[in-house]
Amino acid sequence: MTTTTNTGRLQTTLPTSLTPDRVARLAALVAADARAQRVATASPYTGEPLANLPVSTPNDVEDAFARARAAQAGWAATPVADRKRIMLRCHDPVLQRQEEALDLMQAESGKTRRDAFLEVSDIAITARYYARSAQRLLSPKRRKGAIPVLTHTTEPHHAKGVATVIPPWNYPLSIAAGDAFPALMAGNAVVQKPDTQTALTALWALALMREAGLPTDVWQMVVGRGSSIGDALMTGGDYMMFTGSTASGRRIARDAGERLIGASLELGGKNVMIVLADADIEKAAVGAVAASFPSAGQLCVSIERLYVADEIHDAFVTAFVERTGAMRLGAAYDFSMDMGSLTTPSQLETVSSHVDDAVSKGATVLAGGKGRPDLGPLFYEPTILADVTTEMTLFDHETFGPVVSIYRYRSVDEAVAKANATPYGLNGSVWGRNGAEARKVAGRLHAGTVNVNEAFAAAWGSIDAPMGGMGDSGIGRRHGAEGLLKYTETQTVAHQRLQGFAPPRGIDHEQGARIMTRAFKTLRALASADRSPATTRPAASPSRSA
Repeated sequence: MTTTTNTGRLQTTLPTSLTPDRVARLAALVAADARAQRVATASPYTGEPLANLPVSTPNDVEDAFARARAAQAGWAATPVADRKRIMLRCHDPVLQRQEEALDLMQAESGKTRRDAFLEVSDIAITARYYARSAQRLLSPKRRKGAIPVLTHTTEPHHAKGVATVIPPWNYPLSIAAGDAFPALMAGNAVVQKPDTQTALTALWALALMREAGLPTDVWQMVVGRGSSIGDALMTGGDYMMFTGSTASGRRIARDAGERLIGASLELGGKNVMIVLADADIEKAAVGAVAASFPSAGQLCVSIERLYVADEIHDAFVTAFVERTGAMRLGAAYDFSMDMGSLTTPSQLETVSSHVDDAVSKGATVLAGGKGRPDLGPLFYEPTILADVTTEMTLFDHETFGPVVSIYRYRSVDEAVAKANATPYGLNGSVWGRNGAEARKVAGRLHAGTVNVNEAFAAAWGSIDAPMGGMGDSGIGRRHGAEGLLKYTETQTVAHQRLQGFAPPRGIDHEQGARIMTRAFKTLRALASADRSPATTRPAASPSRSA
């Protein structure tokens, strides 16, 4: 049972909005010498030239950090209410000028317009959330003092200084701006290195924030290979936010540890979807398509492993394959396509080699399974594989493309055990009609986020809740309170009033110890009184047969 995905129309030109002048204006925002070497990028849809970007040197990076550090003191002293106004002034233009962002993201990444729009929505939500919550999160909190009444203790938060933010190429607006916004709202400056392939999209967000009133040096961007400027990025910052491969994350964690600075790392994944025996088959099949093939599978939280209950396995596979085969694959700067292109030649090579390796070792192709050079240089069909075994590379290695392996299971315990049999732990998805039971299964998965009857958007979009990985999928969290407070240093300020910890005049230390002992016993008794029978639920009466 093999299906071929529908073919979309071929797009041969860049959108008219991407004029050479506009591209040059964005490229000019890169922190680099005017005489810098240049690096060319190309559109994944067609391979035609897209941008010619200046390349930052280590000295350029050091200069960017020096300017950021000089600007940060004034930015941290800016009242949170003023930072909020700037952030909210960015919110509306993100929506009003979304066509610019959508064109940029499609031209640079090859994703569909619907996938690009999710990034626009995400950034609007992120800007609004941190603008409105920063004051509450950053305000000093009262804490219980060492001695009741006499010790006044507060917990303020201070900006760390300059944050280094390194986003990936696959979600160039969501992650580039989404990780910079809370750092800025916390009072930090940011030096950011977007991936060269999708730098224009990140630079567009930077331009929007500067138009909204952000001081120029508070958020800067450099462009270059990690092998050239990576050391300067690590040594210049006071905090590291990185999204990328597990191998790179390990090196960054090691270097951050040497410098004794904090790091938040969202790394690789081999994400799982479990379809329970009571699941609505059609809804789960639609969900599996949404989970497996967004941005051509180049999404950190997309699904690559699918476990289906034995009772509904065959019916589900039929529905899933049918839905996948009906997808419209192609290049179009509108909302007509279901899946677009891969972004880089190296990613196409990885996807092709993983599928070819699996097929050569006995895997069965249920849908897709081949590239589509007739549509463009980097297109690959959405692919479903069965009969995948442990000796195949894609069994436990992240493919990061439009490829999903499907397995059957006989018990929920078996499904959970297989789902957790990986060092990764980023995202999961559970489908079933009984929500309470599905949530129980979700709670057993070793993953930082788990969605019930949804692919990934429910957890990602719940921006008041943290998002991040377990195990080899990383450390730290974005979103929620932690997404902002990780960019701060927590301090304790304790003001001791009237009487300190030494005995009062006229009382020796032995007497003081006895007084303190009685005080501790009194406090313990008061704590016990809080749980008196009058305030607790009475115990159940014994049965007559007891």
